[in-house]
Amino acid sequence: MKRIAVYCGSSSGRNPVYMKEARKLGKLLADSGISLVYGGSKVGCMGAVADGVLENGGNVIGVLPKKLSDVEIAHEKLTELHIVEDMHERKAMMSDYADGFIALPGGTGTLEEWFEVFTWAQIGYHKKPCALLNINQYYDPIMTLFDHMIEQGFVKDDYKKLILIENNAEQLVERMKVYEGEYIHKWEKKAVEKR
Repeated sequence: MKRIAVYCGSSSGRNPVYMKEARKLGKLLADSGISLVYGGSKVGCMGAVADGVLENGGNVIGVLPKKLSDVEIAHEKLTELHIVEDMHERKAMMSDYADGFIALPGGTGTLEEWFEVFTWAQIGYHKKPCALLNINQYYDPIMTLFDHMIEQGFVKDDYKKLILIENNAEQLVERMKVYEGEYIHKWEKKAVEKR
């Protein structure tokens, strides 16, 4: 695994543990020889994870939409910074560059970006690991929501098994290194032919 994309908040969160663990993940990636692919910002948890990599001699690839670069939140010390036209281009580039994906705590943008790559895994567009770093039990409600969606018949139980979730960054990255993705067919061929 050469590169991991990290999605996380451009805010710091109310609990200092979020910034601390974001920086710690960055150090772990650098120490493991894994480059960071992320949104290119110097603020919030995004800035902390990038700083954690850079302070420990690692490589950081930022992908920032032009609209956000215009408000001067771009990190100035990155190994590479790509300014792209819009969020669609950002997400496509990050996905192409990365060998796996981690969501740290963040807001709707973090969830939207992570759920997109997770959905791509579900439908077989890639077999890369999609992981949640569950700092401060932040993602417990998401896992509860998955259980509810499964119970209501909108998500296959097997899809939940595609999610790597850990409270500990070291354990999560180790699981990602040995991950072997699989494509789970949502529709049986015969069921589709009957319609």
